[in-house]
Amino acid sequence: MALPTILIADDDRSIRTVLSQALGRAGYQVRTTGSAATLWQWIEDGEGDLVITDVVMPDENGLELIPRIRRLRPDLRILVMSAQSTLSTAVKATQRGAFEYLPKPFDLTELLEVVARALSAPVAQPGSHAPVQRDQALRPEERMPLIGRSVAMQDIYRIIARLTTSDLTVMIHGESGTGKELVARALHEYGSRRTGPFVAVNMAAVPRDMIEAELFGLEHGSYGSGGRYPGRFEQAAGGTLFLDEIGDMPPETQTRLLRVLQDGEYVTVGGRQPIRADVRIIAATQRDLHQAIRAGTFREDLFYRLNVVPVRLPPLRERSEDIPLLARHFLEMCVSPDGVQRVLAEDAVPRLQAWRWPGNVRELENLIRRIVVLHPQQTITGSLIDQELAETVQEDVRAKDEGKAEALVDAVTRHIRRYFADGQQDSIQDLYDRVIAEVERPLIRMTLAATRGNQIRASAILGLNRNTLRKKIRDLDIPVVRGVC
Repeated sequence: MALPTILIADDDRSIRTVLSQALGRAGYQVRTTGSAATLWQWIEDGEGDLVITDVVMPDENGLELIPRIRRLRPDLRILVMSAQSTLSTAVKATQRGAFEYLPKPFDLTELLEVVARALSAPVAQPGSHAPVQRDQALRPEERMPLIGRSVAMQDIYRIIARLTTSDLTVMIHGESGTGKELVARALHEYGSRRTGPFVAVNMAAVPRDMIEAELFGLEHGSYGSGGRYPGRFEQAAGGTLFLDEIGDMPPETQTRLLRVLQDGEYVTVGGRQPIRADVRIIAATQRDLHQAIRAGTFREDLFYRLNVVPVRLPPLRERSEDIPLLARHFLEMCVSPDGVQRVLAEDAVPRLQAWRWPGNVRELENLIRRIVVLHPQQTITGSLIDQELAETVQEDVRAKDEGKAEALVDAVTRHIRRYFADGQQDSIQDLYDRVIAEVERPLIRMTLAATRGNQIRASAILGLNRNTLRKKIRDLDIPVVRGVC
């Protein structure tokens, strides 16, 4: 049996050499060239079982070559390599008929696996896999700021590219600020529903008693309404409905959404006539839905209906190599008050990469915008970054203090609610004194422990008169052991 022949086109001699050696050791026959014209001649002559081509070559763009190859030899698999590691490149390669897209620099082991998979993939029937030309749907990259050359972002690009010909439901997982809505918009803009509307709704921002009307619409006279209200499903007909923060959806609405996903139709609030749900659903969450399922706050069957294609967006700290690209992009997009284009100094890059970015890409964008507006320096230095991040740390400390106070209020509220849980408030007596004592006793006991039983220091910390403290220690039966932590 003849060994498969692989045709390689790349204007970089070193890449041709590396690929030729690796594929040769794997048992393939290899032919290499630095020009698209030679590659095309080989293909016309019927040579090769698989093509590996670069995008940028001296005589022709590799992406422009793909449709011609597919028309002449539709059974020939094509792998595209590119140093232009962008979402646009990945989508164009996939939509024009490439079997796979590999960003440079690539992993040789991964490349060999893709080659083996491409050669063993079944040949589709003639005409069933003609290249899909959708270049008119591609937008300039600045309008789709999914930026990054990290391995994690390349994986995202390839997932988006593969989903452009599919209407599968997608669940985007990621922390706040990682760009979940950007990915949803990219899936819409590059997909088959791009001419339809993209409608986004944040479950956490809609009052719980209005979510069903918001999603499914409201008929005349329902809940005292004066007119018919079209819901988001109706507004998104023919397009994409993006359900952000799906983990905040109330249980009763989860049940209705599950029915829509199962039956493909819905009924408006107050209505009777089923309406076909002609939408692609993309959901997103920053919550751990597996934990929510265990807690009983999210339906497991709904999760699996939504999680057909899971997409995990990495936090910015996991792709720090993309931070300089993102920062420079935001600088280019910002218009300063003085009209001067800001630039990033080299010593600013390690400062940015060392930060944890709890707010992710959104936090980075806000930092750049703030610096551009507030500081007149044309060059953004490392010391300026340090100054702004130091102020952020102080704000975080204040926010944490406020958060602790809110947490205490929540804890006390939950505790007090237990007294009324069984509806027996008529039998409760002296509740004020009881709750105050429940809070006072651990407060005084822990303060005395922190001061090793020193009542003078404890009274100063608590802001109580020393005699008052002594009386409370006696009344609350708090043991005092001196000299013990």
